[in-house]
Amino acid sequence: MGAYARLRLHAPDIAERARPGQFVAVAVGDDTSSLILRRAFALYRWDESSLSLVVDAHGAGTHWLTQQPPGTVLDVVGPLGRPYPEPEGEGPVVVVAGGYGAASLVGLVARLRAQGRGVTAVLGAAEAARLVCVAELEGLGAEVLVATDDGSAGTHGLVTDLLRGLAASALREAQAAYACGPMPMLAATADVAADAGVACWCSVEESMACGIGVCMTCVLPVVDDDGATRMMRSCVAGPTFAGSAVRWSQVGTIPSDCVGAATGGDH
Repeated sequence: MGAYARLRLHAPDIAERARPGQFVAVAVGDDTSSLILRRAFALYRWDESSLSLVVDAHGAGTHWLTQQPPGTVLDVVGPLGRPYPEPEGEGPVVVVAGGYGAASLVGLVARLRAQGRGVTAVLGAAEAARLVCVAELEGLGAEVLVATDDGSAGTHGLVTDLLRGLAASALREAQAAYACGPMPMLAATADVAADAGVACWCSVEESMACGIGVCMTCVLPVVDDDGATRMMRSCVAGPTFAGSAVRWSQVGTIPSDCVGAATGGDH
């Protein structure tokens, strides 16, 4: 799939329970090259017996995974995480994706279109080869707008620039916005949606090594329902969070007012 690889797994026990927005955690490497941490991949497509993932082979683990021949047995845990929430009301929806983040939104768009909702998909990538699922989303009946950083496809610029421009009217009329992609893109999308007064749900891109809330590698600061900030595990509390709840500028840190943060002193 352009710059990426599509991996199809026979995994009926996972496929029968899969929901849009969930992910799987895959062990990578064999007996002589296994890596300690699993790799997390958003679910792309699934049916009664199989599921598909879109993999960007940018490191040792993902490169190993994309080189495995048909018939390879993999250690896969899933489905993990919370699915995308249903939008309130019956109005149209906007989905926003960066690069292979679009794969995570295909199942959601299929569900929304089956409900009779209008969907505008705003897709961005560094270059044309890193755009995925454009024709697939169009085939589902979504209006698709495209932006690339280098201008090799669609509008020249960032996907969030497109969201502020050509897609602005669609966003203002939307019941909700859903986004999946790099963290800076999610932060910008959440800001644009907030300015438009639209509820925004962001599937965060964090390193979810175990996928079950044990390793604590995927924590980020999120404002909870009681107004307090807590370090939440993306793999079990997410990966989808309300865009207005994530403290984007402090991702990667522990804010001083976070519940449980160090307060100084002698203890």
